[in-house]
Amino acid sequence: MTQISEIILLGFGDLHGLQFFLFGLFLAIYVMTLMGNVVILTVVSADHSLHMPMYFFLGHFSFLEIGYITTIEPIMLRTLLSTHVSISFQACACQFYFFAALVATECFFLAVMSYDRYIAICNPLHYTSLMDYWGCLRLAGASWLAGFLAPILLVVLVFRLPFCSANEIDHFFCDLKPIMKLACTDTRVAEMTSFLCTTLFALGPFLLTLASYTHIISTILRIPSATGKQRAFSTCSSHLTVVSLYYGTLGIVYGFPLGPQYKDILKLLSLLYTVLTPALNPIIYTLRNKDVKEALRKWVQ
Repeated sequence: MTQISEIILLGFGDLHGLQFFLFGLFLAIYVMTLMGNVVILTVVSADHSLHMPMYFFLGHFSFLEIGYITTIEPIMLRTLLSTHVSISFQACACQFYFFAALVATECFFLAVMSYDRYIAICNPLHYTSLMDYWGCLRLAGASWLAGFLAPILLVVLVFRLPFCSANEIDHFFCDLKPIMKLACTDTRVAEMTSFLCTTLFALGPFLLTLASYTHIISTILRIPSATGKQRAFSTCSSHLTVVSLYYGTLGIVYGFPLGPQYKDILKLLSLLYTVLTPALNPIIYTLRNKDVKEALRKWVQ
């Protein structure tokens, strides 16, 4: 019954011969994602024409993405250079906490950004009064606070379980399902807590986002001119694309029970929302946003 002191991440050890290629690919994606989000942060901060609520939240979102990928990808890159990577039990708990906290915070920010678009399109006359500086600051602060408080109970319950036998995780980071499989006791309480936390802190913001876009689309469809519809939809199309990518992959991984035979599919889907989606977000927000592209052009000049 000796408590384990370290966790071994097997990563992508079964991909013999491809590790160095994948290391170079994921390293390039990591650097490009960091650079893309840093550029967005710099442009939004430096250009006074972008000092509006939508870009205020976009700056926070980019900062969040930098922390999100930095929590996962450095250790993932280590697993590609070795057949297994060992980290301390406490480091594994810290990684999972920050990962879960940033996932919850991202869910809240996606809901806040959809609320901002809802006010701008459905209640434009009240936009400046509802989304003033202090209102935006309160929404951003509440999102960060709620996100980092959300996983505390789950982390305490999961990592206080007795882990006394196997210590190998066939994954590239300390994720919830692989960790609970190592416990040598009944995990039903932790699983129920996980379900409740997911329902409250992921499904709740998703439903708020869905409700906002239901009203937005309904309002856009009532606009008489085709030009007006196109202009209104263009203001929220980038955010809607990010929401679809993020919740689509996250929902498949955590919303459906995948057995051990699907562990490779689980890794692939995990790569989508930990590596690919954060890499696409800066591209989506710059290529599909005229204001950001214009500010970026002036900044480069």
